[in-house]
Amino acid sequence: MNIGQEVLALLKEEISEIEYARYIKQLNYDEKKSSAHMALFHAPNALIANWIKSKYKEKIAHLFEVKSGMKVAVQIVLGDVVEKQKSKPKSESVIHNSLLNPSHTFENFMVGGSNQFAYAAVKSVSEKPGKVYNPLFIHGGVGLGKTHLMQAAGNFLQNHGKTVIYSTVEQFLNDFIRHVRNKTMEKFQEKYRKCDVLLIDDIQFLSGKETIQEEFFHTFEALKNAGKQIILTADKHPKKIAGLEKRLQSRFEWGLVADIQPPELETKIAIINKKCEINRVKLSKDIVYYIATVIESNVREIEGILSKLHAYSQLMHVDITLEFTKNVLKDHIKENRANLTLDSITQFVAKDLNIKPSEIKSKSRSKNLVYARRIAIYLCRELTQNTMPQLAQYFSMKDHTAISHTLKKISELIENDEDFKAKISELSNKITSSS
Repeated sequence: MNIGQEVLALLKEEISEIEYARYIKQLNYDEKKSSAHMALFHAPNALIANWIKSKYKEKIAHLFEVKSGMKVAVQIVLGDVVEKQKSKPKSESVIHNSLLNPSHTFENFMVGGSNQFAYAAVKSVSEKPGKVYNPLFIHGGVGLGKTHLMQAAGNFLQNHGKTVIYSTVEQFLNDFIRHVRNKTMEKFQEKYRKCDVLLIDDIQFLSGKETIQEEFFHTFEALKNAGKQIILTADKHPKKIAGLEKRLQSRFEWGLVADIQPPELETKIAIINKKCEINRVKLSKDIVYYIATVIESNVREIEGILSKLHAYSQLMHVDITLEFTKNVLKDHIKENRANLTLDSITQFVAKDLNIKPSEIKSKSRSKNLVYARRIAIYLCRELTQNTMPQLAQYFSMKDHTAISHTLKKISELIENDEDFKAKISELSNKITSSS
């Protein structure tokens, strides 16, 4: 497999199967005419060529850089016609191989209550690198935007003339091993210790790796003492990373530790609208709202969902309606909710409303418990495959008609009360994201 095929294989993992089969699979990498600085692909027709150019050209170029460590100009052409280079590629010696994704910018990052503090911190660091919050440590769950925010700073600083190095811990480790084997550690140290800005992703994977922790400690010290900016990301707070040396843990807390929480409903809606604008997909408000309630906390899923909807719509020659969206995403929702149980949902509702789970399942008719019970029943019906008789038995109710009556009451409240509707959506998102 040549590098062009490897890059397309990487892209396949990030997009829908239908979109890959319909467009990307049609590309043929021209290994003979490609070079270290130019990757040439042939497309079967102008429609596919133009579509890939507008949507995936930058992403393909980024993946080439990840694989080869060099910036590559991507050309997608028809037949044997090769586009003329607007300018000669820079020599390798002056290219800073930061591996930054060019689409990760501050402009493309949606700010909400869940990430506002982290966003403000990264913006501040970008304006005064090495002078405030050094290091800056960002932590949060998968798909919440840590890498996007970090790379937005990298792109901003690189555009302002700074030498930026971006690397995951895995890449840092592989680079270290390669240089040790080749006895070229001075090159490794020059690369990571002479840059203006060092961005390291997934720092939690340093856990338990004593040799690489030792090397990273000295890299950190060299950069910090030289006043260079360091930005790190992880899935948890430095104190909670097991197997991390105390001296590293303390240094990670020297500057500022900022967390990113799962986005609230309003932020997810804003993100979906922004992604629709970027990807030129038109969706009605009710469809946007529905997607926001089913993607849970991982906002990285949004682009894949939009691509899937667009591809299905194009292939089946139908408009994207709410019913169509529900049908396309039913497997996605089923997979995400497979681990939910009646107990886990009831416990979550009880904790959120500050009551005991046993009280929700009791026969008490006090106003606050009836309110909590109705919410729990509705969410158990929506998020699990349990039947109404099964719910009646679990909640100690007379029979399925009592469950049906409760569901009707909640449905009326959702329809007539926007605040209550938002509360139900928020709870649903929190429950499914914690499963």
